[in-house]
Parts: sequence; structure tokens; C-alpha cells
Amino acid sequence: MKTLFLHPPSFEGFDGGAGSRYQARREVRSFWYPTWLAQPAALVPDSKLVDAPPAGLGLADILPMASKYELLVMHTSTPSFASDLKVAEAFREINPRIKIGLVGAAVAVDPQASLRASPAVDFVCDKEFDFTIKDVAEGRPLRQIAGLSFRSPSGAIVHNPPRPVLENMDELPFVTEVYRRDLRVEDYFIGYLKHPYLSLYTGRGCRSKCTFCLWPQTVGGHRYRTRTPGNVIREIALAHQYFPQVKEFFFDDDTFTDDLPRAEEIARGLGKLGVTWSCNAKANVPRGTLEVLKDNGLRLLLVGYESGNQQILNNIKKGTRVDVARRFTQDCHDLGITIHGTFIVGLPGETRETLKETIHFAIDINPHTMQVSLAAPYPGTELFRKAVENNWLDRDHAELVDERGLQIAPLHYPRLSHGEIFQALETMYKRFYFRPSKIASLVGEMLRSPEMMKRRLREGKEFFQFLYRRATPA
Repeated sequence: MKTLFLHPPSFEGFDGGAGSRYQARREVRSFWYPTWLAQPAALVPDSKLVDAPPAGLGLADILPMASKYELLVMHTSTPSFASDLKVAEAFREINPRIKIGLVGAAVAVDPQASLRASPAVDFVCDKEFDFTIKDVAEGRPLRQIAGLSFRSPSGAIVHNPPRPVLENMDELPFVTEVYRRDLRVEDYFIGYLKHPYLSLYTGRGCRSKCTFCLWPQTVGGHRYRTRTPGNVIREIALAHQYFPQVKEFFFDDDTFTDDLPRAEEIARGLGKLGVTWSCNAKANVPRGTLEVLKDNGLRLLLVGYESGNQQILNNIKKGTRVDVARRFTQDCHDLGITIHGTFIVGLPGETRETLKETIHFAIDINPHTMQVSLAAPYPGTELFRKAVENNWLDRDHAELVDERGLQIAPLHYPRLSHGEIFQALETMYKRFYFRPSKIASLVGEMLRSPEMMKRRLREGKEFFQFLYRRATPA
């Protein structure tokens, strides 16, 4: 079938977010590659991938495509679901014969409700959907396709058996081919990565059991299934050839450092290619491994610290210790490895005292840059189940974003209100970035690099716009 893979337009100022269509609007806008859609697109010959938000495309720009395709596959999420349904309905109105399917964690968690939400949606996929979509595009009867829930001709909703998890990750074709065919790498930017950058996955799943993390609990699972090092190195070599303008490659695996010997082997291969690269890591990588990675082109680690309070880390099953994280961070500073640290405010056990502890911890370990998120109980996660069971989540604050696409603080606790959690995010940013030492460091960085100056000025403008939006009624 002639197939269109689409990330539809969403809120004005939409942020592609982790894995695409994750959050809606954040402090500094960024765009991640639509790798989850590019993967099945690489399996379907003559398909087309359109990533509307970074390309600046609105609904009016993409609707003319409706009559040109037989199958529409859209990646959706909890924050963008209602908006994505409107796009599906608009496509169906123009082309009543087009078959429309949704993929992503939001529909994998509750396929029944997802199909009931709109008659425009013909099917949704469970968990990993690469080969499920390939089967649909090949025209196989929907009833025979594992991992699919669909609407029958009579209108009944049918749930097929689940598809076995993909074990041989080398079976997946390179997404780089789809990137070259359909995307413009200059459209993708993240403040802490060099521009232009390129990201992809070298494996799926994560051994950690973090209660808030969406992907392992809904799609990838808790086993780290990986591509072989040689397969990864071949794709980076090809991407380096296709996109000589790319200044940095990012591995978006949940935790690339879950398998240390493999990480070191890939690093040595990348060192021979002479490329600069970065990845997600846990705050417990031993110094010996850090040295190997750094010596072979590693520039930056994206590290989820989440909190500076050990009990909160235990509550969310983070599997890290504050003292180990301190030592790891100091090792990175010593070796010249840049860190982008991520933190979450409003996790179970949070109090005014633990919020202060996390702020002091972030300032003390001093990652190069940081981001702060509001604890978000996504359906399908343990955090969501516990929030419902313990009445941390109420109906008046159950949404993850407001009508403008801004993330809200949906959780509250006996000793901490929604408003206090919300305010802690802004306080943490201000305390971290408005220190004289941090300002001097960033100014020095800007003076050394005209490109960095432009990037930081843009981020500063976006950050102040973010604070203004937070303070301005809709």
C-alpha cells in the first residue's frame, strides 16, 4: 500500500521531545528525530515520512497528501492524542478510503479506548510495531496480524494476539536511509548537542525499573536488546558519508551504558571513524569505561539524576546512589566529559525540604547544562498506578498539558501542593542558571564560539518567553 508515516502538527511551539511527541511545550524548544516512525518506514518500500513540527508544516500544508496515500500511520502520545485525532479525522474526510493507524505508547497501553475515541482510526499497534506496520502495508488481512487491534467492518473492536518481542535487532534496516530520503537534518536541534546533529537507537529496552519512565514500561521492556557493535558502526559510517555537515551523533537508547563492554567496543569503532558522539547514561558509569569512551570521541552524556534525595531515588526504583552519582560526575568533570543533567520535581515522597535538597545537589555537582521536568504520571507506568491508588492524582489535575500545550503539575501530596511543585521548577532553573559562576561560564563559552553564542542567545530568549507564558493567563 502507498504509505504515509506522519508526525502531525500540534500545539504552536510544539517540542518534539524525547522519542518525538512526548511533551508538548517546554522551556527551550528542541526537536528529536522521528526514529520510531523512520524504522517501519525503512521496511515499507516507496513510503514517505513527514515530520510536520520541525518542518514548520501546519494542517493546511499536509492535508493535500490525504488523497495521494492508501495508508496513514501516525505516532501519537498522551499529551498530543486529542490533537492527533483531529488530524486523522481531517484526512478521513478528504479520503474516505484511506486506512488510518496509530502507534506509540499511548495506544499500546489502552487500545480499546484509543479505537473508541474516533471512528477515523482503523487500527492501533501494541508495543513494538515495526513489522506489524510492514504486514499492514503489504495488505495482509488485519485479523491475521499479530500485535494489532482493529475495527472490523461491523464496527466491533478486535484484539489480536501480541507480537513476540524482536530479539535480533540487526533485522531492522538503517533509519539513516529514511533520514536522507525524507528529512532535513538542519531542522533538528537540541541545545546541549552540536548543530546539526543526528540521533538513532542502537538497542531497545532498559534494565532500570524507574517507576516514572514511559518507554521501558510500555514499549521496550526491561531487557536491553541491542544491535551488534559492527552493525551500529556501519550505520554511523554511512550517516557520516550521507551527512558530512553533521557535527555530533547521539545514541538515544534509554541507557546506552547498560552494557559496558558493548559500549566500549562501539566507542573504539567510532574512534576509528573520527566522529563526535554522545549518549544517554546512568550516573554510575565507572571511571575506566568513561576513559575509553572519552578517548574515542565521546563528548557529552545525558544523565538522569532526577533527585538529590536518596529516599526519593529509592521510592522511584532508580537504582542509583547519591554518593555514586557525585563521584561519577566528578570523574566526568576531570575527564572533560560534558554533562546535560535532567531532574524531576514532584516525585513520590517530595517535600519542600527534598526540593531544596535537589536544588543544592544540582548546584553542587554542577552539570554543564540541565533541564527540570514536572513529574508526569503517564498511563501504563507504575507512577500512574500509584498516583491513582494513593490519590496523588485528582480529576481536576489529571491532564499532563493545558490548553496551550504547556506541561502542568498533575501530582500533589499531603505536604506539597500542585502549585508548590510547579513553582519549584522555575526556582530550580533560576537558582542554577543565574549564579554568577554559571553565567560567567556560559558567557565564556559563547565568546569562544560564534555558533554557541547564537544558540545560547536563542535559548535565553526562549527561556524568558517560557517564564512569561507560565505567568500569563490563557
